[in-house]
Amino acid sequence: MATRDIYETGFDEDVRTESSANQCPECDGRVTTNAVETVCEDCGLVIDEQRIDHGPEWRACDNEERKRTGAPLTATRHDRRLSTKIGRCTDAKGNTLSGKKRRRLARMRREQTRGRWRSKAERNLAHGLSEVRRLVSALDIADSVRDQACQLFRSAQNEDLLRGRSIEAIAAASVYGACRCNGLSRLLGEVSEMARVAESRVTNAYGTLNEELGLPAQPVTPSMYVPRLASDLECPDEIRQRARQLAERAEDLGVTTGAHPAGFAAACLYRAGKKLEQLLTQAEVSEAANVSATTVRKHRNTLQQLGDEHASGNRITVEKRGVSAPKQ
Repeated sequence: MATRDIYETGFDEDVRTESSANQCPECDGRVTTNAVETVCEDCGLVIDEQRIDHGPEWRACDNEERKRTGAPLTATRHDRRLSTKIGRCTDAKGNTLSGKKRRRLARMRREQTRGRWRSKAERNLAHGLSEVRRLVSALDIADSVRDQACQLFRSAQNEDLLRGRSIEAIAAASVYGACRCNGLSRLLGEVSEMARVAESRVTNAYGTLNEELGLPAQPVTPSMYVPRLASDLECPDEIRQRARQLAERAEDLGVTTGAHPAGFAAACLYRAGKKLEQLLTQAEVSEAANVSATTVRKHRNTLQQLGDEHASGNRITVEKRGVSAPKQ
């Protein structure tokens, strides 16, 4: 027996069939149709082409637009959103089910819940990704950063970095690492507070991710924290601009190396408010930056020394030109 008698021909194979119903509109010749186009064999006229639509399937059901292709794949779900959900009281058309069918669906949902995860690792992945989504929602972070954080958590699990560490700490470290890679000014204490995990554990987890996975984390500068702290303190635009200038000047001189970026930004806001006669207390700026008031005073003294040196340098330059220096 020949193989063509066993296997049927697929719809997408290039098989030509003659169509006697339709004739060529130009020469009334013989028309053949394959999976791609309809062509006249006599004159070569292409009557129809691209008969197969390779895009998504769209159709209208009950006067409603429904798509048959399903939701797109996403890295924020452990199964990339390929799982099936079983309904409860109604069918696909909205009709109420009988008691026998409802009990049957309840048994099916129970068995589906039991067989939802193939292994313990997959169950830990589902828990970790849900924790990442919760943190991103609580911190009001963009969806693109959320996807990167979920992918970072997957990489951490594949590299066996969850062993000996809590899932919540790795999830918080993944969110903080994604923010650092995108240059977002998020405090580690803020992330750990939302995650309800000790800051030391999140710091340890982030250090492990950064060392083992080689994260392209950008260095955090005080000027990045100035707009966020100014928004939290409801400072005017003049204070924010002045503080941004102080922070950028300190960064150019290299005095911010080794300093706490949020604490230095708080000190810039405090000094800018004092210069513009807008009272900001050290307690307010230190609370917004999640640092102590001692840290703010330390960086304030550094900014004062920079201002004094800058003023003395201007005086020397003016005196060399033979003009009396203005009174300070």
